Amino acid sequence: MNKGIVKFFNDSKGFGFIKDAESNKEYFVHVNGLIDSIRENDEVVFELEEGRKGLNAVNVKIA
Repeated sequence: MNKGIVKFFNDSKGFGFIKDAESNKEYFVHVNGLIDSIRENDEVVFELEEGRKGLNAVNVKIA
């Protein structure tokens, strides 16, 4: 599991970005990849999965 912080999340559009704590890379996250509800600045743990445009955060839950 990767650790990171929710940099941005738009509830109405159902997507956002998570910044990885170790690599500082940002990963796209879609509402379908969430286990818990998230908001900006939440600390989360997540897995990565190949998406259409690169790696996406999936199985995202509050740390």
